[in-house]
Amino acid sequence: MSAGHAAGSPVERTGVPLIETRGLSKAFGGVHALEDVSVQLYPGEVLGLLGHNGAGKSTLIKMLSGAYTADSGQILMNGEEVRLGSPRTAQRLGIETIYQNLALADNLDVAANIFLGRELMRGSVLDEDSMELESRRVLDRLKVNLPDLKKPVFNLSGGQRQCIAISRAIYFKAKVLIMDEPTAALGPQETAQVNELIGSLRQEGVGIFLISHDLHDVFHLADRLTVMKNGRVVGSALTSQITQDQVLEMIIAGKLPVMG
Repeated sequence: MSAGHAAGSPVERTGVPLIETRGLSKAFGGVHALEDVSVQLYPGEVLGLLGHNGAGKSTLIKMLSGAYTADSGQILMNGEEVRLGSPRTAQRLGIETIYQNLALADNLDVAANIFLGRELMRGSVLDEDSMELESRRVLDRLKVNLPDLKKPVFNLSGGQRQCIAISRAIYFKAKVLIMDEPTAALGPQETAQVNELIGSLRQEGVGIFLISHDLHDVFHLADRLTVMKNGRVVGSALTSQITQDQVLEMIIAGKLPVMG
């Protein structure tokens, strides 16, 4: 960026966003959780979504995943307005969300978790063989090595569990993947594995919202970042054109740094 260019100035992108919000607002009682929030995510892009607790990140991703509806504003996919009235609607449109708790059923095996709530049936009978075969295919595609798919997932490591959640999203043809703190509580090796998966998905054209408090991870993975504070967007920038100190200033002070 040239001298005097603010981080919140429009970041040049080409083409139509995969998904975008225009002026989203949401209030709970007298509390404005989101005010006039506009963000864009492009195919094959990782967008880091940053801000302290209470910044509005969780409300935004719940609106994008169909859990909340907006009081005002629009959500568009490929330039067309969509109404995400429920999580099922969002999933049908290719929006998958992996929350920090992963929403896995600990007592069930790998295949049962990948198809949780969307099981394959043969007539009126659960088709466990097909689910195991399809699970193996998607895990192999993502180069995830899980020798025994019959194990209850509580026996698996945090990184393996995260890979199962990602595999579930990809099997159901996610176009937009929302990842909430995907490497929280993971060791270095498992973090590297999940980061490699994110890189592979980017190459396949999946757009990823990455919510994380780990600035190192965000700068390593994200093409661009958007900072929120008090329910508003502070600004956006390419990660290659901003420093971690400048991002911290945006997060803490809620104002744009001038970048020379």
